[in-house]
Amino acid sequence: MGLTHHGILFIFVGVRVPRSCGGRVEIKQGRVSLFFMTTAQKQEEQQNIASLTKTEVGALKMLRPGDLVEGVILEKGSRMVTVDLGPHGTGVVYRGEIQNARDIIRGLAAGDPINGKVIDPDNEEGYIELSLSQADKQKSWEAVQDLKDQEEIIVIKAMSANKGGLVADLQGLSAFLPVSQIVGGFEGKDEINNKDEIVQILEGLVGKEIEVRIIDVNPRTNKLIVSEKAAKEESMRELVKNYAVGQEVEGVVSGIADFGVFVKFTDNPSVEGLIHISELGYKIIENPKELVRIDDVVKAKIVDIKDGKISLSLKALKADPWARAGERFREGQETRGKVHSFHPFGAIIDVDDDLQGQVHVASFGSVEEMKKKLVQGETYAFSVESMNAEERKMLLKMKE
Repeated sequence: MGLTHHGILFIFVGVRVPRSCGGRVEIKQGRVSLFFMTTAQKQEEQQNIASLTKTEVGALKMLRPGDLVEGVILEKGSRMVTVDLGPHGTGVVYRGEIQNARDIIRGLAAGDPINGKVIDPDNEEGYIELSLSQADKQKSWEAVQDLKDQEEIIVIKAMSANKGGLVADLQGLSAFLPVSQIVGGFEGKDEINNKDEIVQILEGLVGKEIEVRIIDVNPRTNKLIVSEKAAKEESMRELVKNYAVGQEVEGVVSGIADFGVFVKFTDNPSVEGLIHISELGYKIIENPKELVRIDDVVKAKIVDIKDGKISLSLKALKADPWARAGERFREGQETRGKVHSFHPFGAIIDVDDDLQGQVHVASFGSVEEMKKKLVQGETYAFSVESMNAEERKMLLKMKE
């Protein structure tokens, strides 16, 4: 019979042991002791060993390229840095990567903790090859992803500008703020088609701090997109809680677009509402600039609050002119009116400050003939052909 202990094979001559029994050797003070186990004891020990092995294997995850690991610097040299990675073994950072990560390594010494990204889990020298710069970058991507998931509002400082937007540093990564997602600097600019003017506005924002939210994170394409609009909308959701539908507010016209007018509230300039073109008055309006200009002070009524956005109305504060239009204008009545605009269906006529009527193109034969007899901005004599105040329609006919 033979048993091995500490690499030494012990041969016991003349000792017969049943195959069902296990055995172990203990050597103390030069004496060799041989112990035998029963079948039940042997099975129990085998089960314990198997259980222990499974536990250790489960706890020790096999490293793969791309994994992030944390260790302690064992030795720091100019050509190589070795890192204790605990049960995983020893990590190494070679000279080329030391140069790439010099800002990270510069202030570190033996015994300091350090993070690395696995490049090769088992290189030719038996080490786990690490990259410190890639680990730092990967942690930055994970950090910005967390900020996006938590919908955090963060502050960035614009470092440079191009025709597409602004570039800023965020967690050591290059973040892009597109023109379409910028609010500051474009207030009151209803239409900007000149690229040079856009670039000029963007360059004026370089060096300024801007509140943004992260809207897109993609490490594979190295894309990190932020939005000032998204941050403003989040802030607005909190600010609008101080206002209610039906409330009358005062504000300053901050922007004019084809579809309406933006108004900043006098009591809180951080709050901005929109007056849709249909809410500027009871008349048909071709361009909001007909009624308001930038920096005009106006009073409006809040008609809707939804998703942090406030909708305003000017006409809600005025009496509805159609309420008494049937009394003022009857069929066959003569009136005078000014040509407001032309359309394929006819011409819109201003009969007073708040009411408009329509002359149908059929009474002229064609749009060309209509424009020969009517000039935009000129006043003519008309007769009321039909009146329907409930449907807000008044049909006029030009008097010969």
